[in-house]
Amino acid sequence: MMMMLRSLSRPLERCLGVRAGGDALMWHADLKPHASGDFSIAVVQANNCLEDQSQVFTSPFATYVGVYDGHGGPEASRFVNKHLFPFLHKFATEQGGLSADVIKKAFNATEEEFLRLVKRSLSVRPQIASVGSCCLVGAISIDVLYVANLGDSRAVLGRKASGDKENTVVAERLSTDHNVGVEEVRKEVEELHPDDSHIVVYTRGVWRIKGIIQVSRSIGDVYLKKPEFYRDPIF
Repeated sequence: MMMMLRSLSRPLERCLGVRAGGDALMWHADLKPHASGDFSIAVVQANNCLEDQSQVFTSPFATYVGVYDGHGGPEASRFVNKHLFPFLHKFATEQGGLSADVIKKAFNATEEEFLRLVKRSLSVRPQIASVGSCCLVGAISIDVLYVANLGDSRAVLGRKASGDKENTVVAERLSTDHNVGVEEVRKEVEELHPDDSHIVVYTRGVWRIKGIIQVSRSIGDVYLKKPEFYRDPIF
């Protein structure tokens, strides 16, 4: 098994003002063994201070891989990185193993905990209400692969093309993008908000929720979800 994902360790040096040798925004780690096989990591970092997080974790029930693409700041992706896998492990232990229901519960619990953090922090850090993160998780348990996502980070499976003597590897998509640039997603959002003619706006060359972000699902972004936040004059 090969896992390609983003990670924080070396890009964090950029956030802290330490430069690595060569191009510090492009790096990789060679293959390393893991419970479900081998994995490697490759990063092309977009921002000087990384807003993204990732992790690989093994429990008695499963091997988990997470990629969290933050926007508006690093707080949401760092929060997901710290809390999602413990919730997955907790609910899987309580229910005797991993399942789609366990993953849904872990996603919901992470969102609710982040909302509590926003409420506690709002008076001193009001901008935390506008921070969010896509959330992509892959988990292998008893030879079953689970994939769950919020946002438009994408999981793909690399497989050898059948009947190809040159061993060509084909990327097979495993997740669905939650991005209003996709017509089906845009229609879904509009149907959920029939009284808001500006729920999806075409601006700066792309479709965006309220003219701001492209993803229709995320952890955080509570100022777009909760009236008590989007009615605040700061937003």
